[in-house]
Amino acid sequence: MAGMTWHLYVIRTVEGCLYAGIATDVRRRYREHATGRSKAARFLRAQPPQEIVFQRRIGSRSLALKVEYRFKRLPKRDKEAIIRVGKLRFDRETGAIRL
Repeated sequence: MAGMTWHLYVIRTVEGCLYAGIATDVRRRYREHATGRSKAARFLRAQPPQEIVFQRRIGSRSLALKVEYRFKRLPKRDKEAIIRVGKLRFDRETGAIRL
């Protein structure tokens, strides 16, 4: 998987919760989540996904993991603001998110 471009994606569940993850192919990953089978995230097996509400090209897997970690620790209001604006700014070394 070296050289692959990774993306951060955010899914809203039918209950209105947000789930963030990373993938090289967001559509494929969403289909895996939507099936509810073994490749689906445990969280999304319990709370079915409704739609992808945000996605952003990140780059390397290492950087994508850092950005995902930081995104997941934001308060929901900040996550919703990023989704509403449709932009995510982050430091390309540390993955720190700039609001």
